[in-house]
This record gives sequence, structure tokens and C-alpha cells, in this order.
Amino acid sequence: MQLRLMYPYREADVNPSFGKGFKTDCRFSPQIWLCDHQFKPIIPSNREYSMRVPRESAEMTHFYAVCKTYSQCFRCVAVCERRRVSHGFRQESLNLERTKMLCLIPLLLLLLLPLPSIMSGFRQCPSPCLCYESSDLVDCRSQGLEQVPPGVSRGTWLLDLSGNRVREVRSDSFVGLWSLKFLLMSNNSIHAVHPQSLSSLQFLEKLDLSFNRLRWLPQDFTLHLTSLQELRLDHNLMQHVDSSSLRNCDNLRKLDLSYNRIRTIDARAFHSLSRLRLLHLEGNRLNMLKDGLLSRQQSLEVLLLGHNNISAIEAEALAPLRGLTLLGLRSNRLQHIKFKTFLKLQTVSTHLQMSLNPWTCDCDLQRVFGKIQFVRHLHVEDYKAILCHAPPQQAGSPLASMDSQLCMAETASVLVITITVMLAVIGALVKAERNRKNKQAASDAESSDK
Repeated sequence: MQLRLMYPYREADVNPSFGKGFKTDCRFSPQIWLCDHQFKPIIPSNREYSMRVPRESAEMTHFYAVCKTYSQCFRCVAVCERRRVSHGFRQESLNLERTKMLCLIPLLLLLLLPLPSIMSGFRQCPSPCLCYESSDLVDCRSQGLEQVPPGVSRGTWLLDLSGNRVREVRSDSFVGLWSLKFLLMSNNSIHAVHPQSLSSLQFLEKLDLSFNRLRWLPQDFTLHLTSLQELRLDHNLMQHVDSSSLRNCDNLRKLDLSYNRIRTIDARAFHSLSRLRLLHLEGNRLNMLKDGLLSRQQSLEVLLLGHNNISAIEAEALAPLRGLTLLGLRSNRLQHIKFKTFLKLQTVSTHLQMSLNPWTCDCDLQRVFGKIQFVRHLHVEDYKAILCHAPPQQAGSPLASMDSQLCMAETASVLVITITVMLAVIGALVKAERNRKNKQAASDAESSDK
């Protein structure tokens, strides 16, 4: 016997297989569980599954689709029937009448439940929102809501509250929404999120709180968000990232903290984010990239630090980033860089964005970029756009257009200074020798007079 569970839900298509054996194709909606005849869940059916039942389990011929909570068992339908093909004839193991009788079992159980439990099984939809029963999506965009509306169906997997007037996410906002995977709350006026409000969202995969008014993240903000893969907090008012705010978020792949007012980040703020691949920190007020901040981000692929106030990168800050493919450092306050800092990027291929910084163009800077250009795995994307800010005679000139002129000029200056010093020394020696000879001549003249 083979069961294939697919999405979306429709009545089971029973396809007989030729010869001996059984094969059944069934389709379920995401909120449906596959259960045996004792109503014990076997596997969730939120995506396609294949399950083979051994031939010796031929007696297990009937399965039921029931919802995750017993209060929704009234939706029970007999979805799979064993059909057997033998010598070209189909034989049903259970007839339709028996099927109907078996499906009355959960209905009888419902009679023992209180009325509120029964009513909770019906799909609800908040009055100002649009609900799509076929996909369990609730659309509450731009409805002028000032709080999370009550009455969202427990089977909802996407809730869109973008563009409203929500100011606070209260502790009871999402109670019971265990199936929620995408929660979108951008473009509101949220200034506070209570960690307890997220306790039901253990299967949440994406949380969007961008374009709000958050000034900080509470401690243990991600305590219950163990399945979270994408967190958007861009365009808020945060000034600091605490070491405890992003703990217990091991599955996070993308973190967007761009365009806040972040000045400082605790050294251990990202330590639990070992699977992070994209980190957006552009548009903040960071002044340094410190050693140890990214020590656990070996999987990080994109690090965007543009439009900050970064004037220094410590020697070991980039060393752990073995998977980095893009490093954005545009529009900062870098004047000099050390070649060793970038040489420690032991990656396959990393593209660097370095323009729009106040570079002091001298021989050292030209040598650093010259060496970077010859490192096989490092590529400066905007090298031709790097302009000199100092010294004044070089201001506004592209560094690439100077080739080796800076070092040649520096060498010439050194030679001129060296020659000048040598001439001065030689002149002094000649003058001293001349004075000595004059003194000797004068002394000899005095001796002859006597």
C-alpha cells in the first residue's frame, strides 16, 4: 500500500495498481493530519509525503483526514480506500456505507465537547480582512487597524497586517495560531513587542517588522521563534543590539537591521546565528567592525555595511567569514586599510564594494589595492569609482588613474630628500676641510714669522 499526500485538498483519487498490491493517492489541505482508525496522527500533511505500508499490514485499509485539534474532527472524511486489482477486476475492501458509519465516530465525540470548542472548529475571518479558505491566508492590509484583530482562524499560515496603525503587539495577540508561518506587520507604528506575544509562533518562518518605531528589542525576543528563517527589522529607531535579544534563533538565514540608528552591537549578539547567510547593517551609525562580532558566521554569504561611520576594521574581524561572497563597505569613513585584514578572507570568491570613502591617496593605499587586485579570490567591484579625498592636490582624482604615480612621486621625493641631505653633508665636509686647511696655513705662517 502506498499513500501519497499532496496539496491542495480534494477528494481522494483512488488509482488501482496492476497485479497484487495496493496504491492510494490522497490530497489534503495544510491544516489536515493523516490519522489511523484510532484517530492517532501519523504525519502532518502540509506538503507531499510518500508512505509505504507493508503487505502484512493489509488490515490497515482505512485512514481518516482530521484536523490538528479534536474540536475540528467534524471535518473528518474518509479520504482513502484500499482498492485491489486482481485479474482485471476492482474490489473495494470497505464499502461506502461502512465508511460513513466510521466517520460518525468523531462527530459523536464532538457531542461531548462544550459548545465553544465546537464553534472554534469553524473557520473564522476578522470582519475588515479578506480570508482565502483554500490557502489559509488572511489579508488585513491597510484597514486602519489599531491592534491585531481577534478571530483569526487557527489554521492560518499567512497573516498580513501591513500598512495599519498598530502601536503595540500585546501578549495575547497571536494566541492559538500554531500554524502561522508568515507574519507581516511592516508600515505600522509599533513601538513595543511583548516576547510573550510570540510564544505561540514556534513554527513561524518569516517575521516582518520593518518600517515601524521600535527603539530596542526586548530580552529573549526570539526565545520561542525556533523555526524563524527571516527577520526584518529595517527602518526602525533602534540604537543598540543586545546580546540576549537574538538568542535561540539557530535557524535564522536572513537578518535585516538596515536603516536604524544602531551605534553599538554586543560582541555576543550574533553568536547563536550560526546559519546566517545574509546580514544587512547598512544605513546605521557603526564606527568600527570589531574582532569577534562575526566569529560564528562561517556560513555568512552577504555582509552589507554601507552608509555607516566605519573608520577602522580590526585585524581579525573578517577572518571567520569562510563563505563570504559580498562585502559592502561603501559610504563609510575609511581613509586607510591594511592588506592583512582582507588577506585573511579565506573564501572561494569575495566581491568588495569600497567606493565613496574619504580615502587618503598615498603610496601605501595604492600598494594595498594593488595587492588586493592580484589576489585571485578578491575582486574590488568599484575600484574605478574610488576617488581620492586627500591630499588636496589629489582630491577628486580616481585612484585607478594614478597607476603607480603615487609611489613614483613618493620615491622621487625620497630621492630628492636623500640627494639634498647628501649634498648638504658633502658641503659641510668640504667647508670643514677648507676651514681646517685655512687654520693650518695660518698656523704655519705664524710659525715662520717667529
